[in-house]
Amino acid sequence: MRITRETLMRIARSAADERTRVSRRIRCIYLTGSLMEEEPLLGGTADVDLVIIYDTEPNASREIVPVTDEVHLDIACFAQETFRQPRHLRTDPWLGPFIYAKPLVLFDPQHWFDYIQAATGAQFWQADYTLARARAFAEQARRTWMNLTLQSEPSHARRLYAYLKAIENAGNALVSLHALPLAERRFLMHLERHLQQAGWSDLYAQMVALLSEEIEVNDAQWQAWINSATQAWDQSANQESLPPRLHPARRAYYLKAAGALWDSAPSAAYWLLLRVWTLAAAHLPAGSPDLQTWQEMTRQVGLDKSRFAARLEQMDAFLDRVEETLDRWGDAHGATLG
Repeated sequence: MRITRETLMRIARSAADERTRVSRRIRCIYLTGSLMEEEPLLGGTADVDLVIIYDTEPNASREIVPVTDEVHLDIACFAQETFRQPRHLRTDPWLGPFIYAKPLVLFDPQHWFDYIQAATGAQFWQADYTLARARAFAEQARRTWMNLTLQSEPSHARRLYAYLKAIENAGNALVSLHALPLAERRFLMHLERHLQQAGWSDLYAQMVALLSEEIEVNDAQWQAWINSATQAWDQSANQESLPPRLHPARRAYYLKAAGALWDSAPSAAYWLLLRVWTLAAAHLPAGSPDLQTWQEMTRQVGLDKSRFAARLEQMDAFLDRVEETLDRWGDAHGATLG
């Protein structure tokens, strides 16, 4: 099946129509995410990001629904109560920005969402609101770092995945001062551009240093990593209580995207593969051969268990700089947050 933006839009509208036919609880459905951009496809794959708002608490907060091998629905579900005070959404680091970005409303018979959009978007880039969103990301990163220093999680794969999430949150804290937060597939590629434009190239370099020691990865090594990550993903699918990100429908979405990025943006490709492979490893049983290949990769890039304490010290210094940058931005723009 040939996948185009128009194909994806038809899938989105069809899914919205189907949901509203079978449920009377739905207040609104809107389309957000990469499909609202000019080029939603990466590696020939895409997801269709739908937000469904129910009049009461939904049965699940997130659903992954396969459509084809290359396309799936990623559905976030919320209760209407979440949107009761739109003014507060201006400081929400994720919901607010993507409402401000004017998502495509697919179902809203009472035009309820028009008010939510207008109220959320009003004064959206006022310094106080902007700094609040950025600090929300930075505070999440700092909380993760603190938890990691306590060594409460016995699995190194789970600790490393949390470490990577903290780096992502710290990066989005900086981006949020000027733009909408970045999604994970193109995160590192777009982050570099945003930080360079802001004059923070040194912060980008410091962040990238948290991800790997300086090593050379040739095409053969890269392909071996892709193959091992694929095997780990498939094995993790046999475990119980998988997070939505590890749904089988998302394997191509991540790994084909990483492969597509390798030639033009190898650092961005590595970031995505490292995140996906580590998440899969976190859900493998101890002693699994696929876990051992992941452990070997972490030794190669300097993210293994024996060097993790030193990495956390580096992260502490990086987070200090992020927090100082936010403070200086707030002072320069007259933000009054405490």
